Amino acid sequence: MEAAEQLRFDREHIWHPYTSIDNPLEVFLVESAEGVRIRLHDGRELIDGMASWWSVIHGYNNPHLTKVVQDQAAKLAHVMFGGLTHQPAIQLAQLLIANTPAGLERVFFCDSGSVAVEVAMKMAIQYNYAKGISGKNRFLTIKAGYHGDTFHAMSVCDPVSGMHQIYQGILPEYFFADMPRCRFAGDWDEADVLSLEKLLEENHSTICAVILEPIVQGAGGMRFYHPQYLRRARELCDTYQVLLIADEIATGFGRSGELFACNHASISPDILCLGKALTGGYMTLAAVLATAEVGHVISRGEPSVFMHGPTFMANPLACSVAVASIELLLASDWQSNIGRIEAELKKGLEPCGPLAGVKEVRVLGAIGVVELDRPVNMARIQQRFVDNGVWVRPFGRLVYVMPSYIIDNQDLGFLTGAICRVVEAELSV
Repeated sequence: MEAAEQLRFDREHIWHPYTSIDNPLEVFLVESAEGVRIRLHDGRELIDGMASWWSVIHGYNNPHLTKVVQDQAAKLAHVMFGGLTHQPAIQLAQLLIANTPAGLERVFFCDSGSVAVEVAMKMAIQYNYAKGISGKNRFLTIKAGYHGDTFHAMSVCDPVSGMHQIYQGILPEYFFADMPRCRFAGDWDEADVLSLEKLLEENHSTICAVILEPIVQGAGGMRFYHPQYLRRARELCDTYQVLLIADEIATGFGRSGELFACNHASISPDILCLGKALTGGYMTLAAVLATAEVGHVISRGEPSVFMHGPTFMANPLACSVAVASIELLLASDWQSNIGRIEAELKKGLEPCGPLAGVKEVRVLGAIGVVELDRPVNMARIQQRFVDNGVWVRPFGRLVYVMPSYIIDNQDLGFLTGAICRVVEAELSV
């Protein structure tokens, strides 16, 4: 098929994420990708500011990771994980236990970030069921959060922006604390945690877990909050005997400037969700880590097994490339590199700050955000970014980037310059 025919077929038959079949957004046909560049079918190259939804941390077509996948495919592409195991899964579990926050000693592999959240929530419910505690099966989270698009994950997304209205009466209804107001590098105000504390005090007998995104609220608003909020959440969960689930699907593996965002507050959750960058963007894979206590309680109570088991759980291809990706990250001076990216994003996005219609510019680690005072016109702004030689995918009022860690200063300057030009053009309409 010629490119035009492929695009016609795509437009008429393929449903892309968050799009309308009757009024689809334009899509761009990708021929190949290398490093931080996406090459379109017509020869145009775009500097990718999204790392393919934050996952391709080592860039596209990394020679080492590609060879690992090829070698593993020649040996064992897939085998069921029920009753069988393999070296890549064992190696990956060892790496995760050694490098995640202390105390997380049990690893459950699954398919994607949303499924990881489902697994974590099922663990929290089954943990209390196994303890024989009746009615302790509800969740507490914070507003402006995002945890995925599957059904239970959706139930703890922001109640306004998280599609609750569509599924009202079908989605479980849980508790939502006010979103944190204290900024990451700002002053701490104990009043910030009062809503969370009050909900726990009044409802801890029915709440099995608090689930939150540590430090960075991702797709719910790209906000960076104070580490003390996370410390207080850990203390309150301990006080009221409620599990703490940390959703680090977006922040895991260095994105916020720490290997895991929980490290900003020096806390460990009871359950940790990982995904996105886990395989360096090569394969879909997620992992849920839990404390030994969570594992033992579930295993010693009825029905004495954890009730979940995906078909492609611990796929050897995905596990092998995840091992290689983590080892590649840890072997580098990743923390200094993230600091470099942070400094360049701050410098490059600073000109957006004074623009009329820009509410705020904020940067943390390898995350840069330009928040506008109104939603963007998605079709128009996407074309403008492509015309400026970059791939940036805004949503709502947020124009943001999470580039691959291999991006150099010259490409970062090109990327942020394009953002400033496009934002200014968009706001002038």
